[in-house]
Parts: sequence; C-alpha cells; structure tokens
Amino acid sequence: MAGAVGEGKVDGRPRQTAGTMSGSDDADAAEGNSSTDPVTIEDDGVVRWFFRSEDGTVVFVRDILTSVAIVAAIGLLLFAISGVWPPLVAVESGSMEPNMQRGDLIFVVDEDRFVGDDPAADTGVVTLEDGEANGYETFGQPGDVIIFEPNGNPAATPIIHRAHFWVEEDENWVETRADEEIVAGGSCDDVPTCPAPHDGFVTKGDNNDGYDQYGGAGNDVVKPEWITGKAQLRIPWLGHVRLFFDELFAGMLIPSAGSAAAGTGGTATGIAAGHTTAAGTALATAGIGLAAGIDRRRR
Repeated sequence: MAGAVGEGKVDGRPRQTAGTMSGSDDADAAEGNSSTDPVTIEDDGVVRWFFRSEDGTVVFVRDILTSVAIVAAIGLLLFAISGVWPPLVAVESGSMEPNMQRGDLIFVVDEDRFVGDDPAADTGVVTLEDGEANGYETFGQPGDVIIFEPNGNPAATPIIHRAHFWVEEDENWVETRADEEIVAGGSCDDVPTCPAPHDGFVTKGDNNDGYDQYGGAGNDVVKPEWITGKAQLRIPWLGHVRLFFDELFAGMLIPSAGSAAAGTGGTATGIAAGHTTAAGTALATAGIGLAAGIDRRRR
C-alpha cells in the first residue's frame, strides 16, 4: 500500500528499539568501565592487586622486590657455573699487581672446574712450576691463582695468591723446590714450615717478594681442603662497589669475616652474585643487598 512503512524500518533505515545498542557499543562500554575501575584486593585478589596496583607505595615495593629478584637470579646463575659461594671476590690490596688491581672483581670457580693440564696431586690446581712446563697461564703468569683460608682457619680473612708448587709431607722444599732468588740462599732451618708438615701448596702474591710460607707471613703450607676457590676471570673496577659499602658502614652492616686478601698486609674482597651486575636500575636499587653479597678477600 502506498505510504506504508516496512516493519523495523523508518524512512528505509533499520530502526533501533529504545534501550538497545549494537554489540560494538557494548564492548566499548565494558572496556571503558574496566579501564576506570580501580584494582582492589576484594575484586582481584592479593596477587593480581599487587602486580596491577598503581598505588605509590605498592609500586615502590614492587620495584624493590623486582630488583632483588634480578640480583638473586644472577647470583644463582653464577653459582651454577662456579660451584662456589660467593662466586665473586673483590680485590682489596696490591699483592697481586699488576695482574689484579685493588677494586677488581674476580669470578671464582671450584678448583675442580676448568682444570688445566697437569694439575697437582688429586686437585684441580695447576702450579706455576707445572704451568711453566706446559704453557698453562692465568692472570699473566703460569699456574692457577687460588683463594684459601690461611692455616685452615675459616674465621680468618681468606687469601688470593698464586700456587707456585706442590710439596709433600716432610719435604725440604726450601732447598729442593723454591726459587733461589726468592729465598736468597736461605735454608730449611730458617723456615718454620720446612720440612713441610703435610702435603700442600706453597703460594705467593705476584707482587710480593717472598712466599707466604717463608719469612714472617706465618702461613702454613696450604692443604687442598683449605682452598675455597680458583680465580677465573677479572672484571676491572666493579669490586669498588663492595669496598665502598665496607668503608661506608665500617663493617657494622657487612661483616668482614668472609673476606679475602691479596698479598702480604693487603686485602681482597669478593662478591656473591652475587652480586653482580644487574643492569642499571636493578643494581642501584638493590645496591646494599648486592654489596652484602660480596665476599672480601685479604692477602
């Protein structure tokens, strides 16, 4: 019939019933509501609320925990590779110069890892004496650099020095193995550790004039079980992070009992994942925790 209007259309266009809207309009409205609704513990649960909340205090705590988690993850990775804890030490003194400088960060591994040719006895340590014969070098000279507890005392500051040669119990090592230029014509009668009281290593800092077991250092021949690690890699300057916190807190926040040193009268420090280099913000945010993870090494 002329002038009639088809059902559902007005002037030829689809007619919308009051109170209805298209599907796209429904989605847009829902999205708008979700973006403006605040995240709450009641609606979202504690975990989701913690990770999505924009509250300033929550954001700060979340950033701190994230930084600590990054540092911890790096520490666990380094431990898996090195097999020792802490896996990093920061050098505090100059007894290993020029091959290790004060403030260097040294990556440490268990003695049975990354073993060179002809290690001494049943250990994973290659001495300077054997390194000279087979061409094995670390840190600029033949042989391995080891970290050890002086006289087997775990409460003493550990030492980081090069293993020069292996001696057996009752061996007159001053006259049979020692470098004549170092002992300067001395005899076994002049040295408390000669004859050797047990099997072990005679050690020396690269920048020191004498062996640790010769003269006034008071260190005994190093038993294999006193060795806590073997130096593997040097990272210049990063050890100053630990040294800074040590000086800042004067040993009150970070005990110095776990330190290691690098030469007569000197020291070296270490870091535990331990420390280590998470990038930028993570390292800065977790600075104190990072420094606390660094082990100090004296010589």
